[in-house]
Amino acid sequence: MNAIHEVYKISRAQTLIALCSTVPGYWFTVALIDYMGRFAIQLMGFFFMTVFMLALGIPYHHWTLKPNRIGFVVMYSLTFFFANFGPNATTFVVPAEIFPARLRSTCHGISAAAGKAGAIVGAFGFLYAAQSRDPKKTDEGYPPGIGIRYSLITLAVINFVGMLFTFLVPESKGKSLEELGRENDGEGGAEGIEHAGSGRTVPV
Repeated sequence: MNAIHEVYKISRAQTLIALCSTVPGYWFTVALIDYMGRFAIQLMGFFFMTVFMLALGIPYHHWTLKPNRIGFVVMYSLTFFFANFGPNATTFVVPAEIFPARLRSTCHGISAAAGKAGAIVGAFGFLYAAQSRDPKKTDEGYPPGIGIRYSLITLAVINFVGMLFTFLVPESKGKSLEELGRENDGEGGAEGIEHAGSGRTVPV
């Protein structure tokens, strides 16, 4: 096929995946985030991404057979669904809530930058890692990699590590920004000192 036809077919496939899994994943998050909580959604997302990546990677040669390709697409779509009904949503919601007000925009920016850096590393890393281990079968200009099967298993391991790090994330469901930032700590209970010469007590 020519380049335009190839781009069309890839775009069509990615659009179908987005409409059937990516977009619904975000809407599930919007609908349920205040009921399930940020922690539960992120933990669940990483867990199912790990499961589906392993289910794709370990029997990868099974999925390459023509009768099983639809099953591969379904499993692949489910990883996108739980990415968006999971860490893709919570990792930009939580940083906007948990930092103190005076640091919130800076820390949120650092968190967003770290996420974008991770996306770049993931996109380029997978592109290189997924190349065949046989130098004769790699795409032109790429060195040999570890193959798609082991790349998917590596992604599963990274998702599992993300699930473990989720246990360090505080739950912000149902709390105001003031509560999360502890901005009201000490109000009404502050000790005071007498202002010299005036008899007035001022809070410390």
